[in-house]
Amino acid sequence: MNEIAKHPIVTLGYNFIPAGCLPDGKDEYYLRNRQNTTNSRYRQLTAHEIEVLVRNRNTSDNWNMLLVSDAFNPELVKNCKFFGLVRIGNLESYYLEFHDLRIPVGLYNSTIINCDFGNNVVVDNVNYFAYYITGDEVIVANVNEIATSDHAKFGNGILKEGESEDIRIWLELCNENGGRSVMPFDGMLAGDAWLWTRNRHNTDLQRRFREMTEKKFDNFRGYYGTLGSRTVIKNCSIVKDVKTGTDAYLKGANKLKNLTINSSADAPTQIGEGCELVNGIIGYGCRIFYGVKAVRFLMGSNSQLKYGARLINSFLGDNATISCCEVLNSLIFPAHEQHHNNSFLIAATIEGQSNIAAGATIGSNHNSRGADGELVAGRGFWPALCTSVKHNSKFAPFTLLAKADYQNELNITLPFSLVSNDPANDRLVIMPAYWFMYNLYALARNAWKMADRDKRPEQLQHLETNYLAPDTVNSMFNALAVLELIYGREILQQEQPGSTLQEEDCRKKGRQLLLAGSCALQDIEVSDQGFEHSKRKCLIVKLPGAYTSYCDFIRIYAAEIILEFTRKHPEITFDDFAGLFTLAESRKEFVNVGGQLMRADKLESMKQQITSYEIVSWEDVHHFYLTQADNYGGDKLVHAIVSIRELMQPAGIEKEFIGRFFQDYVLLKEKYTQGITESKLRDYSNPFRQMVYENKDEMFAVLGKPESNSFIKMQKHHLVQINLQVKALLDRWAIKGS
Repeated sequence: MNEIAKHPIVTLGYNFIPAGCLPDGKDEYYLRNRQNTTNSRYRQLTAHEIEVLVRNRNTSDNWNMLLVSDAFNPELVKNCKFFGLVRIGNLESYYLEFHDLRIPVGLYNSTIINCDFGNNVVVDNVNYFAYYITGDEVIVANVNEIATSDHAKFGNGILKEGESEDIRIWLELCNENGGRSVMPFDGMLAGDAWLWTRNRHNTDLQRRFREMTEKKFDNFRGYYGTLGSRTVIKNCSIVKDVKTGTDAYLKGANKLKNLTINSSADAPTQIGEGCELVNGIIGYGCRIFYGVKAVRFLMGSNSQLKYGARLINSFLGDNATISCCEVLNSLIFPAHEQHHNNSFLIAATIEGQSNIAAGATIGSNHNSRGADGELVAGRGFWPALCTSVKHNSKFAPFTLLAKADYQNELNITLPFSLVSNDPANDRLVIMPAYWFMYNLYALARNAWKMADRDKRPEQLQHLETNYLAPDTVNSMFNALAVLELIYGREILQQEQPGSTLQEEDCRKKGRQLLLAGSCALQDIEVSDQGFEHSKRKCLIVKLPGAYTSYCDFIRIYAAEIILEFTRKHPEITFDDFAGLFTLAESRKEFVNVGGQLMRADKLESMKQQITSYEIVSWEDVHHFYLTQADNYGGDKLVHAIVSIRELMQPAGIEKEFIGRFFQDYVLLKEKYTQGITESKLRDYSNPFRQMVYENKDEMFAVLGKPESNSFIKMQKHHLVQINLQVKALLDRWAIKGS
């Protein structure tokens, strides 16, 4: 039976805060008065104004509780019911226009309970408007219910006085069993969520994360919902326990409940038709349209949900888009793309710059006895159409999965690889460095595109979008070791059949041969591969070419970091550089913290500072992110120099070596810039692409001419600039041969 309580009508609009939760000496409006930051001075109505209001079919339980500003026009209030304390700012003879909606300023045909209105607002045909504070020039029209409860949390994972722990909102990220749950809070970044979901064994750190979150809020009851200035809400059914920033636009939503909607004049957020959003926090500049369903979620800034997308128990990072898809229990770093229907992503950590194709089922079932599987994919994860991947799986950066139903767990440690299934021969096939050898155009354009689309109004984390960065370079070094072992072992087994081989001897042999340009073996089948949880074999294809590509791009990375640093710091001399080169420092590990790369040792230091209370708040954590972003250029420079030393092992740092290194770099850039062009030209030379056009003229009219491609032109211009920068640097350092 529905329990419907009856109360005296004279109490409607009063006692919003339960008596036991009201601090001594405070009235029920004390939090409301703190929230209302307007400079308006309110007064009581005059007898004439009350007369006009009554004539216009307005009612109030107590006209003395209706307060107005000096520029209040009673003629602009019609057919409204007022209960409790209502304060109204200026009402002047204007109409407001927004996206072809033209509506006169004033309050019309609405029931209003305990609200504060800014200047020149529009409230029209709102059946129930209770416990809200609005800014100026707000439009609320055709809304069934917009109200705030005394225990509103606006999507944050907190509790109010008297509430039990079992109603706290948790985001069950990365794992369906809730073992990596976090408490969401307004301002949470992808790096924060990642830190919290990891380190589960560190109970002190986990306790501190919870303390810092609860410290951001108090547990007082009685906060009102807020609508920032110039917010527009029209044709919505239910808006409950929601607060917005300025310039938000909510139209045609079915249900919006327990939300914080961040929005500003520079980065307005919009929510459109048919959406149902519950228990969430939405970042600045977001777009949510057309039947989206989101429950227990957090969206970073400048992200989109569209066309029936479902986001449940998940964190979607900045600059990301999900359309027509289902995403559950996932932590998604910035710059994620997931379009089309039937894409399914569950219990995953996706480290950004990713694209989930149509029909993909990523982590769609469980290979254990419980719903506790996980998937972790480095940035640049791109599974092809209708790919199925099982828990638990892990992927190195920029892994491309060919269309297949992968029956077993995968651990792909070779970056920039193409992975495919070969059921005819019952084996897994991996082509390392595929992107470098065959699709450099897509790889380079993706890096440029992700940076170009970063429209965050406040960049609290520096997002790395370059495919050549410390994380991928470290991954390539690890891959070199794996390829050396595989190649050397295969050669030695042929030379010394039946003998016991030591891993170090195999690696040494493989390195010697591969650096010498050996192509004796192209494809090698391995059985103890560790890439797949199965007894079948794995074929590594085009191994020598992959090894060479990894070496080439480590050199390119190092040269570009040095060039960029010396361009920004022209005071750096060759002796300064040589001093850095001779440092005894080893190559440092870098960690992807929500899209921002930082040194692992510095991240460990931050964790220690959190547990020792040197870092006491999430704001301090964000300051740490900014500090690491400032230091990132120097950290990359040292990493690049150490990478050169480790890869090339020079006898010393002489000018001759540096001159040769940069001249080789220019040759490599010319080679791979041509590779970018050639990979795009395949779109024009493929006869199966040509056959849909009458002739080449029609193909060029549809696709554009290859020589007119703006990205290729940009790369060629960049190559010219590189030549000039290298010449200028070598001249400055008085290195011959420049």
